[in-house]
Order: sequence, then C-alpha cells, then structure tokens
Amino acid sequence: MKLLREIKSDLNHLYIFELDDGLTVESVFYRGDTLCVSSQVGCAIGCPFCLSGSKGLFRNLTAQEIYLQYEILKERHPIKRIAIAGIGEPLMNYQNVEGAFWMFKGENLKVSFYTTGFPTNRLMDLLNLPHNGITISVHTTDEEKRRYLLPHAGSLKELIKTLEISLKDVSKRKRKKVALAYILLKGVNDTEEELLEFARLVNELGVGAVLLYYNSNGLGFCEPSPEDYERAFLTLKSQGIRVTLSTRYRKDRLGGCGTLLVNRSL
Repeated sequence: MKLLREIKSDLNHLYIFELDDGLTVESVFYRGDTLCVSSQVGCAIGCPFCLSGSKGLFRNLTAQEIYLQYEILKERHPIKRIAIAGIGEPLMNYQNVEGAFWMFKGENLKVSFYTTGFPTNRLMDLLNLPHNGITISVHTTDEEKRRYLLPHAGSLKELIKTLEISLKDVSKRKRKKVALAYILLKGVNDTEEELLEFARLVNELGVGAVLLYYNSNGLGFCEPSPEDYERAFLTLKSQGIRVTLSTRYRKDRLGGCGTLLVNRSL
C-alpha cells in the first residue's frame, strides 16, 4: 500500500492510496486532529446520493490496510482521532474493522464510526466497543423512502428494534455517544412533517441527532439552501433533542460527506 497523491483545499487534505492490487481508496484529514479512514473499496449499500458506492463494492480492506491509512500519515499531521467514516460500510467488514479499531486504540487514538447500522447483528457488537461515538445513518423514517435512499441497508423497523434492545441498559452518558444521522436532500426528505417524525424517533431512543449537509456531487441530488438547512435545524431543536450540525470541514467539497470516490481519475 502506498500514498499516491495529496489534494488540498483551504480546509481539508484528501489522500489517495493505492493498494497492492492496484485499487485505490481515500482518506481525509480534517478539523486539525482527525483522520477519516475507509473500511472497504467501494460500498454495497448503494445510496444513490453518495459517490463512495457509485461503482459498487470491490472488496473489503484488511485490518492492516485500514490501519495503514493512519500509519502512513501520522508523521504529517497531529492525528488524535480516527473516524471510520470514509468509503465503505464498516459493519459489512466488521472483523477487519474491529481489528483495526484495537490497533488504533493501541496508539491511544479516539475512534468513532459512521454506519448505516446494517447488518444489525454487527451493530450490537459495535455498540459494545469502547468507542468515542457512533453515528447511524437514517435519513428518513419512511420504509419505502428508506429502500430508495439506502437500498441495501435493511429495514428501519429492524434497525429500531436492534437499537431498543442494545440501548436498553446503556447509561445516559454512553447514549450521548450515539446519534442518528439525517442528510437533508432538497425536495426528497426535507418537509417539516418528515423532520418531526425523525425527531420523535430520536426522542424515543434517547440518543442525539446529526443533521448532515449534503454536498452536491453530480448524482442528481441538490443540497439545501443555508436558510432551509437552518430551518431544519430549528425544527429538530424545537423538539428538545440534541442536534449536531455539519461543520465547515464536513461541508467542504473536498472530502465532505458523500464525496469520497473509489479509483478517482488522477
């Protein structure tokens, strides 16, 4: 595995790695202390708004390949946090992801995850790790719309049932490390009714919420206006839930949500 290229914006550093078989994956250093790493080459979930899975799944990364994204870059940046939130669904490569997790913890790094929660039996395992945060992509509370936005992520009903069981005996302090994510897509899932239903689910589970800002990437979906994004935030906030917004780093078109790509043209 070798570093092929670094691409910089005013906020983020995007790194392209070539694997031993010639495939490539990407990592992003952002926020001044966090490295977002990939867990698969491509993704099988098939979200139509996300570049990372637009070419399908090529293969899983090994635990060593996940860890090497950090190992190769650790002298370049003051990395204190790892976000397993790049290309791929971590739970579909759980054994290798968990192996890399313990390697990161051995470096005294804080490790967080972004996941769709599928497969749900692995989500239960993930929640039991000494993680520093798990954000679970929901994006809608409508089952039919979920099949469109997250085609291969299982049913929302199954996800909710798993969370109810897994969080049953979890302390409030640990629940604060778990959040449901909602990516706001203009004209798709941005009505007040939909946002209120999402807030109700967050309240019922006693977790936090992350309102993701969509980065338009040529796949036919549109980002919300700043006014619409703020309006959605205020709607969720009015329901008494903890809401985290996308930072400027996550809004950046270089490495922001949904922009990482397998085998990017160099």
